[in-house]
Amino acid sequence: MAAPGGEALKPLPSASQASQSPEPQSEHKFNQDEAILAYFGKRQQLKRNFGLLSIVGLTCTILITWEGVLTNLQSGLENGGPSGLVYGYIFVWAGSIFQVLILAELGSMIPLAGGQYNWVALLSPPSCSKFLSYLTGWMTVIAWQAGLAEGAFIGGTTIQGLLVQNHPTYEFQRWHGTLLFYAIIAFALFVNTYLGRILPKIEAIVFIVHILGFFIVLIPLVYFGPHASPGEVFANLSDSGGWGTRGLSFFVGLTASMLTFTGIDAAAHMAEEIENASIVIPRSMCVSVMVNGTLGFAMLIAVLFCLGNPENALNTPTLYPFIEIFVQATNSNSGGTAMTAVIVVAFMFETIGLLATASRMTWAFAREKGLPFSSYISRIERRTFLPLWSIGLSTVISLALALINIGSTTAFNAFTSLVVAAFYSVFLLAAGVLLHKRLTTHHADIHWGPFRLGRFGLPINIVAMIYSIIGIFFSFWPPTAQVTGATMNWCVVVFGGVVLFSIFFWFVHGKKVYKGPVVEIHGDRLVSG
Repeated sequence: MAAPGGEALKPLPSASQASQSPEPQSEHKFNQDEAILAYFGKRQQLKRNFGLLSIVGLTCTILITWEGVLTNLQSGLENGGPSGLVYGYIFVWAGSIFQVLILAELGSMIPLAGGQYNWVALLSPPSCSKFLSYLTGWMTVIAWQAGLAEGAFIGGTTIQGLLVQNHPTYEFQRWHGTLLFYAIIAFALFVNTYLGRILPKIEAIVFIVHILGFFIVLIPLVYFGPHASPGEVFANLSDSGGWGTRGLSFFVGLTASMLTFTGIDAAAHMAEEIENASIVIPRSMCVSVMVNGTLGFAMLIAVLFCLGNPENALNTPTLYPFIEIFVQATNSNSGGTAMTAVIVVAFMFETIGLLATASRMTWAFAREKGLPFSSYISRIERRTFLPLWSIGLSTVISLALALINIGSTTAFNAFTSLVVAAFYSVFLLAAGVLLHKRLTTHHADIHWGPFRLGRFGLPINIVAMIYSIIGIFFSFWPPTAQVTGATMNWCVVVFGGVVLFSIFFWFVHGKKVYKGPVVEIHGDRLVSG
C-alpha cells in the first residue's frame, strides 16, 4: 500500500511520535490526529470538536431508522406484507452490520473526510487508482446530495400530510411541499453556519431527543392501538405487487428497510472534526447501527401489531400510512398529529446532519480537485473553521432539486431514489479494493488502524459485498409488476446517467486535473523524531 506520492506507507505514528517534530514547538505542535493526517499528506484545516457521543448522535439521526421504518412502511406492505417487513428488516440489519464492520475497519485505517474515495485511491492498484477513486468520489458526492434532498422532502411532505389530515378542505399542492422543503433546508443551513461551532453539542442533545421520541411514539401506539395476532404479523407474507411469487415480492420490498440504514458512513466524512478519529469512527459506526437497528426493529414490530385497518392506512390521502395508523390508534386527530409531529422534528434534525455530512464530503473531494471550481468549494472560513462554500453549494443544490417537485414528484423521486444504489455502489467499490488488498498483500504489510477484523476480515468482506450486490440489484425494481410512468422506478435510469456522466467528466475534465489525493504536507517531517 502506498502513501500519496507513491511512497510505501510506514506504521502510523504513535502519540509520542506525533508530538515530536524537527520544527520549533512554538510554531508547530501536532497531536496524534494531526500527525495521522500528515501521514496521508493532509494538513489540519477543520476544528476537531466531535467526540463519541456527538458523532453517534449525528450518525443515528442521519440513519433515522425507527422513524424511517414508519415513513417507508407503504412499499414494504405492498411487497412482502407484514411478515416480509419483519424478516426483510432482519436480513437488511444483518447485512448492514457486515457493511459497518468493513466501513469501520476502513475508517480506522484511513480517517480522512473523503471516506470511500480516499480508501479506494490508497488501496487500489496504481494502474486504476485515479479513475476508480474519481468515480467513487463523484458517486459519493451525488449520493449525499440526494440523501439531503430526500430528508428535507420527507419532512416537508409529512407536514403537508398533517394539513390534509386536520383540514379536509386543504388542497394538496406540490409547490407547498417545495416551500416547506425550503423552510427545513433554511433551518439546517442556520444551524450549520451560525451555530456551526456548537454543532457537536447540538448533535449530542438531538441524540437524546431521538431516543426520547422513540418512546413518545411507541407508548401511545402500543397502549391505545388495536392489537393483531402473532400470525397476522409473523405468518402473513403477501404479494400485493403482483410479482407472481411471494419470494420475489419479499426481495423487492427490501428497499424499504435498506433506506433506513443508508448513511452509516457519516462518521467517516466527519473524520477530520473528530478527536481520536481512528478509534472513535469505528466505535461510533458500530454503536449507531446497533442502537438504531434495535429501535427500528422494536418500532416495526409495534406498528405491525397496531396496524389496524391496512386498507385505510395504504389509501390515506395524507400519502403516509403511519399518520392514519397513529390516528386510528389514538382515535383522535390531535393524538395522531402530536405523534406525527415527533417524526417531523426528527427529519428536521436529520437534515442538519445530512447537510453537515454532504458538505464535508463535497469539500473533501474539491480539495483533491475532483469538482469544477474546486478552488472555491474547498475553501475554509478561518474564523469558524467551517467549509462555508461547500455548505452553501449543498444548500443551493437542494433548493434547485426541490424545484423539480413543482413540475413532477415522480421526476424528483427519480433522482432521490438512487440513494440506496449509490451508497451501496460506493461501498462495493471500497470493499472490493480492500478485498483485493487482502488477497494480494501479506496482512503484515497492510497499514491497519486500531480497529481490525483480523482473520474474520476476509469472510466478512465477502458477505458484505454479496449483500450489497443484492441490495443494488433490487433497488432498481419497481413497486409493482404492472409498470406505468408513475409507478416506474426510474432509479436505474438516473443511476446509469450518473455513472455515465462521471465517466464522461473524467475524460473531458477529471483526467487533466485530478491526480488522486493531493499531498498538502509531508508527513515524515512531522513524525520523524
